[in-house]
Amino acid sequence: MDYRVIKENDLFLLTDENGNIPEDHPYGPGLYTKDTRFLSKFDLKINGEDPILLSSEADKTYYAEMLLTNPHMEEEGDVKLWRESVELKRKRFIYGGALYESLRVKNYNPKQTSFEISLHLDADFKDMFLVRGFQSGKVGKKLETVINDTGLAIQYLGADEVTRKLDVKWDAVPDRITEKGDVHFSFTLDHGEEKTVSLTMVPEVDGDTPEQLDYKEAFQRLKDSYKEWEESSAKVSTNHSQLQRLIDRGLSDLRVLLTDLGHGKFPVAGLPWFGVPFGRDSLIAALQMLPFNPEVAKGTLRTMASQQGTKKDSWRDEEPGKIMHEIRFGELANTGQIPFTPYYGTIDATPLFLVLLSEYIKWTGDFELFHELEVNAGEALNWIDHYGDRDGDGFVEYHQESSKGIANQGWKDSGDSIVHRNGDYAETPIALSEVQGYVYHAKESMADIYKQLGFNEKADKLLREAADLKERFETSFWMEDQQFYALALDKEKNQVGTVTSNPGHVLFSGMLDEAKAKSVSDMLVSDKMYTGYGIRTMGTGEAGYNPMSYHNGTVWPHDNSYIILGMSKTNNRKQAAKAMEGLIRSADSFEYDRLPELFCGYEANGKAVKYPVACSPQAWAAGTPLLFVQSMLGLFPDAMKQTVRINPYLPDGVNDLKVENMKIGNGVLSLLVKKADDTHEIDIIENTTGFKVVSR
Repeated sequence: MDYRVIKENDLFLLTDENGNIPEDHPYGPGLYTKDTRFLSKFDLKINGEDPILLSSEADKTYYAEMLLTNPHMEEEGDVKLWRESVELKRKRFIYGGALYESLRVKNYNPKQTSFEISLHLDADFKDMFLVRGFQSGKVGKKLETVINDTGLAIQYLGADEVTRKLDVKWDAVPDRITEKGDVHFSFTLDHGEEKTVSLTMVPEVDGDTPEQLDYKEAFQRLKDSYKEWEESSAKVSTNHSQLQRLIDRGLSDLRVLLTDLGHGKFPVAGLPWFGVPFGRDSLIAALQMLPFNPEVAKGTLRTMASQQGTKKDSWRDEEPGKIMHEIRFGELANTGQIPFTPYYGTIDATPLFLVLLSEYIKWTGDFELFHELEVNAGEALNWIDHYGDRDGDGFVEYHQESSKGIANQGWKDSGDSIVHRNGDYAETPIALSEVQGYVYHAKESMADIYKQLGFNEKADKLLREAADLKERFETSFWMEDQQFYALALDKEKNQVGTVTSNPGHVLFSGMLDEAKAKSVSDMLVSDKMYTGYGIRTMGTGEAGYNPMSYHNGTVWPHDNSYIILGMSKTNNRKQAAKAMEGLIRSADSFEYDRLPELFCGYEANGKAVKYPVACSPQAWAAGTPLLFVQSMLGLFPDAMKQTVRINPYLPDGVNDLKVENMKIGNGVLSLLVKKADDTHEIDIIENTTGFKVVSR
């Protein structure tokens, strides 16, 4: 990454590698909360000049550190400051709605040395959609900046009549402060002497002031919260060092991406631009985390239920029972200039809500949550049948109604992503293959829950509908000449026959028979679809194929993870192992062993090719190696049957896999799998779940 980003809860900071926020930078660095940039300029100078970067670390994503020094400063032969004589160390983190920064300066000059450090701050309070250039519109105005010796307050009154303020405090007396927000500190240090200035920056919305702590106490509380997260999550250890780093990185990044808007912790989609509730992304990331921390699924489900659609509103593509796509909280949303309040233009979030709910119940047996969300679940099922199926043909399809909405409303939501084999773009309404799988999965799983609770009539109805969908899907989507399923059906019910990764998601649903599941799995790891670093979104030779395209030939880790879990579930374990091996291999190409949102779909040739504007960290990419663990174990619990099914298959190079403190039911399961040749030995270390472990 050529940027640095840190986050905690609903506040994140995006800077350059020096730790600065350059003014008017096209990438939009800043301090953001509630979709508003509260800090649009923040740079540090020594004697009025930019320092030289020595190192910049942001591997933890909740804490960043930059080490800098001074350039040589000379005027008409008179040395003002010898090069590399002053060390500047910036440390920063976010906690409790505030940004904390510590600036330590140390003199390495043999003699006493005097110099000036200046900080230059400003806030434009721009809506994120304006920063990203996606929108123009009516905005508010800045108010007078309040300045005193201990800090300054930059203020703004929005077009939505909301007052926003950035309150900046420092713990040293500055030499001078200008009306522009330039703060100057003078230092005179002996050799080896050091001093520290600490700053606190607090965004406020309508007078809501977060708690402010001193630097050390805030940092300790932040570290304690990470320790608590680690202790409450399952722990994995393996001989494969790259896989180990991927898992550790994924679990750490998902902790960073957790946010709580009042309904429990859930993963936002990704940084820097999608740090908000995001229907399918948050739901899939929570699904990936079930083996590690099922509490996240609970928070995600409650958050999504709180925003479930209640009415027909074409401006927001809202319908009763529909689960949202994305919600925004900024000035443009508040004034109705964009439809994200929330926006509901997604075809898959509603069935995925039911998939996550049912899978969560299978892992935990937490029927209390089901009863809490039972009405929401019923409304989601009703949406599938009465709004999702727009024309009564038995398939769920999408069509954009909002003038500022999204045209393609599956996870491949680019305008060019649904393309026929002849290169023509499909016209809506469009029924996507993977969405039919999500619907089948939802109805089958919800039927199991209803049957467990004694609602046999509801259960039988859902099972009949699922069986009918399976039959219709086979007839309408199967392409005999390709031995594969179509990407979609267009508005004329013609197959969109391009070979893509989408049908791979149907594997996890259980809708495919054994032969078809094998055929799909084989295609996905064939030369047409497999790069050596993972499965492409679209196959080579297709009219729309482009290895640099966002959705038409790149590799998306989360897409692979859902496919891999389905391969494991359908006993296509060798294909799953091959896909995992490629993604594990790709991690060497990315900073901090962090799988990005996506990367280019070129054949393996030393390094995976980066996609230029991929989010990193990104929730469902971070969750991908976590889903590897479940897939390698072939582990599928079922609280209703009081069983845990396990069928392990470890990829090449993974000789042992140990998982401890995996929460299932009301207990924990810990186990060790060892591989010798093609056999796998299973050692159950601890089982307090009360479930029977069944090895296939």
